Order: sequence, then C-alpha cells, then structure tokens
Amino acid sequence: MVKKPKWVVQKEKARRDAAAETVWLFGLHAVRDALMNPDRERLRLIVTKNAADKLAEAIDASGMTPEIADARKFPAPLDPNSVHQGAALEVKPLAWGSVADRVMGGAGGLPVVVLLDRVTDPHNVGAILRSAEVFGASAVIGTARGSAPETGALAKTASGALERQPYLRIRNLSDTMVELREMGFVVLGLDGEADMTLDAALDAHPDRPVALVLGAEGPGLRDKTKATCDQLVKIPFARDFGSLNVSNAAAVALSRTRASR
Repeated sequence: MVKKPKWVVQKEKARRDAAAETVWLFGLHAVRDALMNPDRERLRLIVTKNAADKLAEAIDASGMTPEIADARKFPAPLDPNSVHQGAALEVKPLAWGSVADRVMGGAGGLPVVVLLDRVTDPHNVGAILRSAEVFGASAVIGTARGSAPETGALAKTASGALERQPYLRIRNLSDTMVELREMGFVVLGLDGEADMTLDAALDAHPDRPVALVLGAEGPGLRDKTKATCDQLVKIPFARDFGSLNVSNAAAVALSRTRASR
C-alpha cells in the first residue's frame, strides 16, 4: 500500500476537522436570527422558559425542539462570562462560497468589499459586519488563520448581521487582493500615515468598485499587504492627533465609500 504524502494527510485531516466544527451562538438576537436563517444548519437549542417565550415565533419557524433549562444551571458549554440571556444554539459555521461568487453583490451602486489583515478580536469583526450590512458591502473577507473565526462572541456583537452579511475566510490575503483587482476593484489600504485621503482616492476612481483593506489595531497593515494595495489612504482628522479603532474606521470608510458610489 502506497503511503500518502504528509501534505495530503494534513489536508484530509483539516477537511474532517472543518466538517466536525460547530459553534455555540448565544444571546436573544443572535439566536433568533440564526433560527430564522434557512441557510443555517442548526443542531441543538437550549433555552430558559423565559427565553423560549421571547423566541417562540423563531423556534416555531425553525422546527426545532428546544431543551428547556434552569437559568441557574445553564448547561450550554459557554464561557462563564458570556451574557447568554437564557438562549444558546449549536450550529455549523455558515458556508458563503467563493470570493468570485459574493463580491459583485451588495446593495445599490458599485460593489464595496472589506478585507481584514490580522483583525483577530471577535468584537471588532462583529462590529465591522454590522457596519458592512448597514452600508451595503458585498462581503467582509479575512484570512482563515489570521482573522477572528465565527464564534458566539462575534455573533452577539454582530447582532444578527452574521446571518446576513457574507463573511469569507480565505487562505491568502494578497492573492485575494490581486484577484479583486483583476475583477476591476481599486484596492485601498487604510493607513494613518498615508499622504492621500480616502476621499481623494475615491474621487480619482469614481467608476470602479472598491476594496477597503484594514489592519489590526497597533501593527496595522503588514508590509506585503501595503505593497499589494493600489493606494494607501487615510481618514483625515479635524485635529493633528487622533485615532479610531478598526471597527470605527471601517464604519467611517464604508460610509464615505458608499456615499461616493
């Protein structure tokens, strides 16, 4: 019998691990929206009597039979600090498909996408998903290993947007940026030390879809990411100093980009 190469064995193991992966969502908003999402594969629902009453319509729509639990001995395997509001739902991660399948959608005007370079805080990613939904972005894109995965904390911060806003996890950020450029996107990296403002860059490319690239707070964009951008741009401040966290910067950048399109 021929022994499989190590890389084949690792790839098969990764595929099996991905197939077995589940996520526990928690909180009334996140659980309600997941129950109402026909694309969400749901496995187990644990609720208190009070939460079951509040989620009655969504539970009926889902066809699930909930497990009624005591709020003082809530059995879902959540972090003790999780504010679950008496509702927890075990699900499979959403499958959004490929970049090519998703990025040309969005709400009105030319497509806008957000790419995340090592943004690992689930609260930041959840907030970015909310802003992306509000401003009609086609997708939020992060790397499989370097961006926050789908978790209960991310879903709760996203307040339902996780069920509706495509969140793609890809292998290589630079390759995806090149792919977007080949599709006609102008790729703009947010960098506080850039010479050009976001507004000026948008004005220079009025007829092209836009990919906004944001880095982690502190280190910002990696050197390779910067080199792959068409232009580095900044959000101008009213004073000579100031900064925004990555989720706030995403909201401002999305608002200005959508207004220009």
